[in-house]
Amino acid sequence: MAASVRHETRALLRAHLSAASSYRHATRHCSICHRLLRLAMDAPPPREPEDDPESGSS
Repeated sequence: MAASVRHETRALLRAHLSAASSYRHATRHCSICHRLLRLAMDAPPPREPEDDPESGSS
Protein backbone atom coordinates (compact mmCIF):
# COMPACT_ATOMS: atom_id res chain seq x y z
CA MET A 1 0.00 0.00 0.00
CA ALA A 2 2.81 2.44 0.85
CA ALA A 3 4.41 1.75 -2.51
CA SER A 4 1.21 2.69 -4.35
CA VAL A 5 0.90 5.92 -2.34
CA ARG A 6 4.51 6.81 -3.13
CA HIS A 7 3.94 5.96 -6.80
CA GLU A 8 0.84 8.19 -6.93
CA THR A 9 2.69 11.03 -5.19
CA ARG A 10 5.56 10.86 -7.67
CA ALA A 11 3.06 10.74 -10.54
CA LEU A 12 1.39 13.89 -9.21
CA LEU A 13 4.77 15.61 -8.98
CA ARG A 14 5.65 14.63 -12.55
CA ALA A 15 2.26 15.85 -13.80
CA HIS A 16 2.64 19.15 -11.96
CA LEU A 17 6.13 19.73 -13.33
CA SER A 18 4.99 18.80 -16.83
CA ALA A 19 2.14 21.31 -16.67
CA ALA A 20 4.43 23.96 -15.21
CA SER A 21 7.20 23.49 -17.76
CA SER A 22 5.61 25.93 -20.22
CA TYR A 23 6.68 28.86 -18.03
CA ARG A 24 9.67 29.56 -15.80
CA HIS A 25 8.76 27.33 -12.89
CA ALA A 26 10.85 27.80 -9.75
CA THR A 27 10.56 24.37 -8.16
CA ARG A 28 12.22 25.40 -4.91
CA HIS A 29 9.73 28.26 -4.44
CA CYS A 30 6.62 26.29 -5.39
CA SER A 31 4.56 25.14 -2.41
CA ILE A 32 3.00 22.29 -4.43
CA CYS A 33 6.40 20.95 -5.54
CA HIS A 34 7.74 21.28 -2.01
CA ARG A 35 4.83 19.35 -0.49
CA LEU A 36 4.86 16.60 -3.13
CA LEU A 37 8.62 16.15 -2.80
CA ARG A 38 8.30 15.85 0.98
CA LEU A 39 5.53 13.26 0.62
CA ALA A 40 7.59 11.24 -1.85
CA MET A 41 10.72 11.38 0.31
CA ASP A 42 9.00 10.71 3.67
CA ALA A 43 7.70 7.34 2.57
CA PRO A 44 10.10 4.53 3.52
CA PRO A 45 11.81 2.70 0.66
CA PRO A 46 10.30 -0.66 -0.27
CA ARG A 47 11.77 -3.62 1.55
CA GLU A 48 13.40 -6.30 -0.54
CA PRO A 49 11.95 -9.78 -0.12
CA GLU A 50 13.96 -11.88 2.28
CA ASP A 51 15.34 -15.24 1.19
CA ASP A 52 13.00 -18.03 2.19
CA PRO A 53 14.97 -21.11 3.30
CA GLU A 54 11.99 -23.32 2.35
CA SER A 55 11.66 -21.96 -1.17
CA GLY A 56 13.48 -24.95 -2.66
CA SER A 57 15.33 -22.92 -5.28
CA SER A 58 18.52 -24.98 -4.80
